[in-house]
Amino acid sequence: MRRHPVRPHLVVLAPAVAGVVRAAGGWLFDRVAAGWEVVVLVADHTESRPLDILGVRVVDLAAGLAAKRRGLVPHALALDAELWAADARVQEGLSWVLAHDLADEVRWWGPGSSADFGRSACPVLHRASVAAQAFKAQALAAVELPGVNSPVESFYSCVPGSEQRDLVPVP
Repeated sequence: MRRHPVRPHLVVLAPAVAGVVRAAGGWLFDRVAAGWEVVVLVADHTESRPLDILGVRVVDLAAGLAAKRRGLVPHALALDAELWAADARVQEGLSWVLAHDLADEVRWWGPGSSADFGRSACPVLHRASVAAQAFKAQALAAVELPGVNSPVESFYSCVPGSEQRDLVPVP
């Protein structure tokens, strides 16, 4: 039986802060603005300021994976496919979540195919709000990636048809 936290909860897993900001910063800001609690577990978190700008809480990946959250399962998971390919703990955890249908939504960015996750995948887009674009621009500047801000972020989702009001399927 799934036990979700009362407030919608999104957990993001990635190797580095810069990649999260570049690939998903607008979407994360929009989720926070919509009342979600967003936690990013990142392997290299020497600088958390860019994610602080987006309103996201940063946790060390190893510590986050080791912690038990009192049986609570996040409503949504997102990850950088690069981390999934490189980290057996992430592969094992995601496989378990997918096998037990524990998350309402799973999405990822970066190289990777639907076969990697054992589910059919659907490419989807998120159009960031104007506010999200502004905050993402500041976060990108903080990771020294100015000028790479796009209002549209591309993902893959392996839970098509779920509560994905902020996504547009790619034709």
